[in-house]
Amino acid sequence: MELEAYLKRRFQYESFRPGQKETIQSILAQKDTIAMLPTGTGKSLCYQLPGYLLKGQVLIVSPLLSLMQDQVEQMMLMGEKNAVALNSFLTPVQKLQVLSDLKKYKFVFISPEMMGIEAITEKLKKMEISLFVIDEAHCISQWGYDFRPDYLKLGSVRKKLGNPLTLALTATATAEVREDIARHLELKNWEEVIYSVDRPEISISVEQLDGSHSKLKRTIELVKYLHGPGIIYFSSKKVAEHTASILREKGAGKVMAYHGGLDQESRILIQQQFIHGQLDVVCATSAFGMGINKSNIRYIIHYHMPMQMESYLQEIGRAARDGKESIAILLYAPGDEQLALQLAEGELPDEAQIDRLFSWAAENGRGIHTISGHEEELRQLCGFTEIQWRIARDVLDGLHAPGIEETKRSFTSFISDRLEVKRSKIFKMLQWIHFSGCKRQFILEYFGDKVQGMTQNCCSSCGIDTRRFKDTGLTEQKKDSGPDWKKQLALLLKNE
Repeated sequence: MELEAYLKRRFQYESFRPGQKETIQSILAQKDTIAMLPTGTGKSLCYQLPGYLLKGQVLIVSPLLSLMQDQVEQMMLMGEKNAVALNSFLTPVQKLQVLSDLKKYKFVFISPEMMGIEAITEKLKKMEISLFVIDEAHCISQWGYDFRPDYLKLGSVRKKLGNPLTLALTATATAEVREDIARHLELKNWEEVIYSVDRPEISISVEQLDGSHSKLKRTIELVKYLHGPGIIYFSSKKVAEHTASILREKGAGKVMAYHGGLDQESRILIQQQFIHGQLDVVCATSAFGMGINKSNIRYIIHYHMPMQMESYLQEIGRAARDGKESIAILLYAPGDEQLALQLAEGELPDEAQIDRLFSWAAENGRGIHTISGHEEELRQLCGFTEIQWRIARDVLDGLHAPGIEETKRSFTSFISDRLEVKRSKIFKMLQWIHFSGCKRQFILEYFGDKVQGMTQNCCSSCGIDTRRFKDTGLTEQKKDSGPDWKKQLALLLKNE
């Protein structure tokens, strides 16, 4: 079959983006595939197109509920009615209905947490799965930047499903991480489609400032100067809210803050307003951007330094999806790395929490693996956050030491190793910030990539003509009244 002709007929695209065709050809040749394609190159097409050409159903594991919902909504807008997201957004009644009618759906999106539920797995085993897709597959690897213990179970779940043809998709994975992905998924012989992580249309800039006051002042200057729309990334919900408020006060355009603390309706509303050009800037935590289908984002500002090179690359990759020039600016003030280190430490159980957990097991004469049914008690006793508890529970599920003390040592060792990995990535990011050579070359070498010739307006070390990114007032993004948001929200939330 002529794939370009099918692409045009089914998706109305004239040509494939880098890596898409090679990935699709590998899948159609019935080869398990790991594809690393740049952020913004349309990875979803790599399973949607072959999904239509293969006889059975496509099961897609996705790490974010909002990303799943967004993918389903986009497919529905393109006319695909047989797509569903199986996640906690569904009411129990809706979930039962979807599970009872599972075979009628061509594309089934599911969270990794759902995949770990035995009753759900039994339902999935009755599907005719022609393609098993793991989106954001770097989450599988303990060396990946967004390690998710629930992803570690996907290899055993895949085996229960009969080892279906598998596609693992990521935008940022070193060779070590890709090997880890293959090992955890228990792939025997697989193809790799690896494309450069470079986005030459995005100029990369690092500005070193002397403190938080000058950082805020510079952010206001940049937002007023740059041609938008843009996203400003923060590591703090409070600072994101405060900066959005200041930007509005200073007349820097239509600005809203977005973070995980907002209710679902507010998050969806902000996403849709940004996509439709009713917002100029979003002050966001890392929760924003993944799966956002907006091609004309012209700048990304990092108010706080990301915790690793991988997430930095993911976040700046949300700009310039239309192929036009854009700029990514990171603002650094001395000591910024301390916030990153605090966040890294806060994501993992500390020594005191681990002691309380294992003391509880010993005092109650229970094995540490019999914590089911005591989750709320243990979360309160140990002071676990949601993510700390999830990591503790899932890591313990994977440990098989003979006694409590041995299990505690293994668990403590795992947590210590994870923290060391997180710290090393923060210090690599700090090294990049202070690096006086080409910023782009540093990033490419980190991923084992090579510089492909000279890049115009490459980075702040090589030189950037910032006038190219100035807002001349002739913005391509015209504000309009947009759709009726009550109706839009009702449509988006109808399946909850």
